[in-house]
Amino acid sequence: MVRLALCVLLAGVCSLAQTRKPPARKKAPPAKPASQVQSWLSQMSLRQQVAQLVVVPFYGESLASSSKEFQDYQSLVRDTGIGGMIILNRVRGGLVVNAEPHAMAAFLNRMQRSAKIPLIVGGDFERGASMRVSDTIKFPHNMAYAAARDVEGTRLLGLQTARESRAMGVHWIFAPAADVNNNADNPVINLRSYSENPDEVAQHVRAYVDGAHSDPSNPVLVCAKHFPGHGDTAVDSHLGLSRIEATRERLNEMELKPFAAAIAAGVDSIMTAHLSIPALEPEEIPVTVSPKVMTKLLKEELGFRGIVTTDAMDMYGLSKQLKPGEAAVRAIEAGVDVLLIPPDPERAIQAVVRAVQSGRISPQRIRASVEKILTAKVRLGLHRNKLVEIERIPDAVNVAAAAERAQQTADRAVTLVRDARDLFPLKEPDRACVFVAMENRWSILGRRFLDEVKMRGPKTLAQVVDSSLPDAALDEIAKAASTCAGVYVATFSSPSAYRGDTALMLSPPLTRFLETLMAGPAPVGLISFGNPYLLRAFPVAPSYVAVFTTAATGEVAMAKALFGQSRFQGKLPVTIPGLAEYGAGILK
Repeated sequence: MVRLALCVLLAGVCSLAQTRKPPARKKAPPAKPASQVQSWLSQMSLRQQVAQLVVVPFYGESLASSSKEFQDYQSLVRDTGIGGMIILNRVRGGLVVNAEPHAMAAFLNRMQRSAKIPLIVGGDFERGASMRVSDTIKFPHNMAYAAARDVEGTRLLGLQTARESRAMGVHWIFAPAADVNNNADNPVINLRSYSENPDEVAQHVRAYVDGAHSDPSNPVLVCAKHFPGHGDTAVDSHLGLSRIEATRERLNEMELKPFAAAIAAGVDSIMTAHLSIPALEPEEIPVTVSPKVMTKLLKEELGFRGIVTTDAMDMYGLSKQLKPGEAAVRAIEAGVDVLLIPPDPERAIQAVVRAVQSGRISPQRIRASVEKILTAKVRLGLHRNKLVEIERIPDAVNVAAAAERAQQTADRAVTLVRDARDLFPLKEPDRACVFVAMENRWSILGRRFLDEVKMRGPKTLAQVVDSSLPDAALDEIAKAASTCAGVYVATFSSPSAYRGDTALMLSPPLTRFLETLMAGPAPVGLISFGNPYLLRAFPVAPSYVAVFTTAATGEVAMAKALFGQSRFQGKLPVTIPGLAEYGAGILK
């Protein structure tokens, strides 16, 4: 029944899989998984086995063969024999740059041709491939799905992400986030979590895993993260060692529930969190290197038998605690199978090899992890075909039915938390003022929202307010807004690696601008596309809307709701301490 429903809702995707048949070709009978794995293993030295446990980052760019960057990648793949790669974003001028699908696939094909054993390729595709790759469907963040109470939408997100991924050469989806965001000050999870309610998170996690696994023609690995739960911390583990002070009983009832649900649903892999949790590991170390957590809790108590991967090993939550080689060795000792983004791959491999040669780690321990990785590659069919058919990419990443479904979720997620001045939807478009509070003048965030507002209200004053503007200019804008029938300010602060709690707040110039507006005569409606807890910084705001995503679908959804073309129907999946309860939402 689930697969039938998925095909009905994504008819375009399913019909494609049914009508497009690959050309017939003669080939030898496929090897059985066990025999293929043993064949690979029989040809591998200890060093080659250890290298299979290493996954390095790439950016999906078109690189000339003569460039040093390309040659470095080729050496890692051909000579070092790494096991896999993971797509990351470039950051240029403070802006995130996504890979282009065809360029990424072409690069991966070149790497796969250089690999003696097929590479497994991963991506943090928490909101579809759009999180890392351009020209793909702009799915909302996880919290939008819970605000919309759209579990079926989460299942469809898993399905479409699997199809987008395989079309571009990605096989391992580092999603869903199984973290319960029960700390309003969490600077790195926030919207990436579904909810503060562990049962609600578990429900969406199960749906995602089921959806991602529902199309056998596009097999993928799915990864629940960040074990044993990164939701109750106010420290960004990219910057330091986060600590969770909770009893084991609370962990059982809160953090561990979604992971248990993921395991029961058949999740393929679990990613560790670089956290200190005294209730699980008394020593002040990241649980990534704790046998008590990785082996005793995850494998023995929860019964997980799949692949265990570290979070990025270059994050300061781990790298500031242990030297690169020692971190790799201790992660393997703890029960981890995959070393994700070690700061120095060669040093990590050498350290693990030395640990085996000295007797610190047994050869059997390495072989057990390597067998998991190789078996996964066979299950994914990489031993038969490791290359991407680039001409098929557009049909997989531009599916109208899936894009429409993503927009429906974003529409349903828009949550009117308070509206003391009856500002939403706007009553006098010709006298309204809409501002987009922008931290970086080159950012694209808010541009789509402005376009949608101008399209619906040609006489509505709609403009960007740039944090780099002089104070006098900001004051002038605020003064001019005093004559508006209603002032609407859109903000985009959201979780971001390596920025800590500053990512969740507005910069001082924009904060002062908003405070000036709220002290003026015109009523102000605050719109948060990002951090849903932003109301705590502006508790006097008479009206407040949470959109739960900075994706373009959220910008369109908010414009529709602002002009009364769709209803406010979302419900808070989190509590805004002292201001709004879980489940709150004014239906209009």
